[in-house]
Amino acid sequence: MATDYDAPRKTDEGSEDSLEELKSRRNDKNSGKVDEDEVEAAETFELPGADLSHEELTVRVLPRQADEFTCASCFLVKHRSQIAKTVGGQSYCVDCAG
Repeated sequence: MATDYDAPRKTDEGSEDSLEELKSRRNDKNSGKVDEDEVEAAETFELPGADLSHEELTVRVLPRQADEFTCASCFLVKHRSQIAKTVGGQSYCVDCAG
């Protein structure tokens, strides 16, 4: 079935809202937002250079495995299948060599 996009749109009789109704709807949408306490939000942020000596590592760190390498560009440890090229004994991953 073909649609004539140039034809004027049909409007429902009840769809026309007054300016006051539209303003009240806009205010209602904003009323559902939660006010956030700035001080409370700032307490969760850590500044660079903060003293983290009291923090404990919660992730188990493993040494590089035999089937892994360290990319000479991004210094990430990746699986050997990700080696794109080796230049002068330095291996580069697919992402950095791409």
